[in-house]
Amino acid sequence: MPFDLNYPVLVAGLLLFVGVLASKFANRVGVPSLLLFLFVGMMAGSEGIGGLVGMTGIDFEDYEAAKHFGELALLVILFAGGLETKWKTVRPVLLPGIALSTVGVLLTTFLLGLFSWFALTVLTRFDIGLGGLSFMEALLLAAIVSSTDAAAVFSVFRSTSVQPNPKLRSLLEFESGSNDPMAVLLTTTILGIMTGVAGSAWHIIGNLLQQLILGVAVGGLIGWAGAAMVSRLKFSARGIYPIFVLSFGLLSFGFADLLNGNEFLSVYVAGVVIGNRLKKNQEGVVGFHDGLSWLSQISMFIVLGLLVFPSQLLSVAWAASAMALFLILVARPLSVFSCLLPLRVKPKEITYISWVGLRGSVPIVLATYPYHYGVKNSEQIFNIIFFIVILSILIQGSTLVLSARWLKVTAQDDE
Repeated sequence: MPFDLNYPVLVAGLLLFVGVLASKFANRVGVPSLLLFLFVGMMAGSEGIGGLVGMTGIDFEDYEAAKHFGELALLVILFAGGLETKWKTVRPVLLPGIALSTVGVLLTTFLLGLFSWFALTVLTRFDIGLGGLSFMEALLLAAIVSSTDAAAVFSVFRSTSVQPNPKLRSLLEFESGSNDPMAVLLTTTILGIMTGVAGSAWHIIGNLLQQLILGVAVGGLIGWAGAAMVSRLKFSARGIYPIFVLSFGLLSFGFADLLNGNEFLSVYVAGVVIGNRLKKNQEGVVGFHDGLSWLSQISMFIVLGLLVFPSQLLSVAWAASAMALFLILVARPLSVFSCLLPLRVKPKEITYISWVGLRGSVPIVLATYPYHYGVKNSEQIFNIIFFIVILSILIQGSTLVLSARWLKVTAQDDE
């Protein structure tokens, strides 16, 4: 029977249509739009609206396909974020940003991993239908959820005149762009240890350094070459320039992967280099990639929402709630204060940075990795991560404006 493209195209169009309208509604009520994108995906699934009215929802359980789709979307999102990152605003916050994206991620992973292992061990003594995780599985869970999502943060601020001061905004943007690759590195390293392919401790450390160094080097070189070529070559159609720039993002990802560098770090670095060296059609290039980034975010969150069965979230609610609260109130603040106090950052700014540690797209995409590696508690880990992300968005995302005003760290307070 020949494949009929009409139905998938219609469904994709409807989901995008609803997703875009959901983002408009999210801006009005002051919550990150990704929460509603996830909700649209969940409602379109087999346990969503279709199931409630006796119809068949979209039955999607392909974690491998979701992993690849999520990685492609993250590539576009990170590259677009890099293109919009201005070096002159990053330079003053470079040291604290690097500290947060490396030491901060490690501390968050270790603290949350210990607590997760303890919490699940204790909770399994109560008959709540949740199996316990080993220490390495708990550490894996913590690594997956260790990175923040600034895109979610600033989707809230787009709908209000209240903005964090420029220094804080630059620091949060840089942290979010640079800590995602670190979370990917930690996740894949822990998975390698669990599956026995990581090797000795020295091999693991060497591999981490190699991925970081090669990721920066490949991204920097391809970004430099891309900016030079875009500036010198002339095309008859202006629409060719954004596509040409995108090709360098794809090249940086592919070459970094071939050389065993971190491909996500490479993409972000390439975007930063091109964005700061590009002289021709910069507005058109940035606008094109901003639209492509939004398309990637909406599509990715809807697809990830389709993977979730709401009925399965109830079984992890207690454990995931405890972990989310520990992450928000203990692990994130301790790691941020440990990184920034020695650098003489103001306590009120450190407090705000601690509270802005929203979890979003990267943790949910990384939560599909355990399936790829054959980890036995993969479904449980995915459901816990998904629940933690939802709670983070609800608790932190809905109070970002209020906390900025309360701590007096807004742009208006600096005037």
